Amino acid sequence: MHNVLVLGCGFTGERVARRLIACGMRVTATTREVTRLGALLADGATVVEFAVNPSVPGQIPTTLVDKWDVIIYSIPTLRTDAGMVEPAPELLRTLGATSKRCIYLSTTGVYGRQEVVDASTVPSPETPRERLRIAAEAAVIENFGNALVLRPAAIYGPGRGVHASLRAGRYRLTGNGTNYISRIHVDDLAAHVVAACQTELTGAWPVADEHPCTQREMAEYCAKLLGLPVPPSIVPGETSETLRANRRVDGSAVREALGIALQYPSYREGVPAAITAETQANDQQRKLRS
Repeated sequence: MHNVLVLGCGFTGERVARRLIACGMRVTATTREVTRLGALLADGATVVEFAVNPSVPGQIPTTLVDKWDVIIYSIPTLRTDAGMVEPAPELLRTLGATSKRCIYLSTTGVYGRQEVVDASTVPSPETPRERLRIAAEAAVIENFGNALVLRPAAIYGPGRGVHASLRAGRYRLTGNGTNYISRIHVDDLAAHVVAACQTELTGAWPVADEHPCTQREMAEYCAKLLGLPVPPSIVPGETSETLRANRRVDGSAVREALGIALQYPSYREGVPAAITAETQANDQQRKLRS
């Protein structure tokens, strides 16, 4: 039975933890707020309250300094008043001495402006955030002899993604919306991570679904599904770094290496499933309140 530490049990990490528990693994998960992970506690996970101190990024609770079979790292780069901080190198230096394997969740942002990406593409970071991520990947490989880096495209799912931003009135197209954006449903990303826990695969791999599409194509699809107008356009400089990207990602190599298939090969399957899950969750909440 694997003894697994999930560092950063947020949108992706929580789903990974659930799947690991279902596979019979012992899971310890970290979060800023323990009460948020009540369901994981009920399922048998150990939940530890932990928030990275940007001033001392290598500081970690003594309860987490253990002999882990696998560490799954899913803590994002931190934004502070003094700039961005990447805690991974310091944290993993502490943990790597006693732990066997690390799976680090990075980002396809490390490929910079390259418009076509596959498993053979060499990273070309340009922004400070992208360069910090590359440094974090290097730290994983340095501190763990058995390390795997997964570079997910834009992650979406229940409550997160274009459909959720459209519904909240926040989404804007970058210029005419013809830039390509690759995506991965959060449950498919979790499946990659769980499969990786049970293999010895190493290296760094891009992760994405089978259908990169333009920003406009996705926005029009979601708008039609929700009965909302297509969002307005704004000049590229006013949108987020993620929405300005123009990148088609081929994630087939890592799926083949891990022996998995996608539950949601494209947004056409993933977005309706996300909306259905949101509706079910809202219905459940209403029943609990009544």
